Amino acid sequence: MQLAITVLGNNQFNFIGEILPVVRDCNCNILEIRSSQLGQATGAYLLIQGNWNQIAKLENTLDNIQKRLEIKIHLLRPDQKDKDKGKDCIPYSLETISLDKDSVVESITSFLYDRDINIEEITGSSYQAPYIQSSVFSTKFVIIIPPSLPLLTLREEFLDFCDQLNIDAILEPIKR
Repeated sequence: MQLAITVLGNNQFNFIGEILPVVRDCNCNILEIRSSQLGQATGAYLLIQGNWNQIAKLENTLDNIQKRLEIKIHLLRPDQKDKDKGKDCIPYSLETISLDKDSVVESITSFLYDRDINIEEITGSSYQAPYIQSSVFSTKFVIIIPPSLPLLTLREEFLDFCDQLNIDAILEPIKR
């Protein structure tokens, strides 16, 4: 059984240092963990595995930590029915850079979802570009392209889409 955990708290708390020993004490295993600073907050994502009793114990303990540290913890037991869903798909990396506009990320994600392309991961940030007085927004996506989608057609459509929005982009397969 798996448990997906999202945690959000102020930078002043070392809540990850509080959560990791609890995972261990409940005899659960960490399958994935990510953490990053978001302004004055810290966000963390964990995917935990254990039997139903271990997961239930962890859920109760995390509820106590949430109240004690005044952080936000959300729990979800992922549906494991579709384990082989992306078996024949192709992982791609998609990187973009453009002037910082309100709807750049929304436009890109809409383009991908309209073509049934799964987004596995998104990272992005805004920064002051050197030599100019404008903010630039860069993103990096990890996407999963279904085998039924012709890659050449997708690449052409995406580059046309980027030209219309004045986005510079790189779309390439992930090499392992």
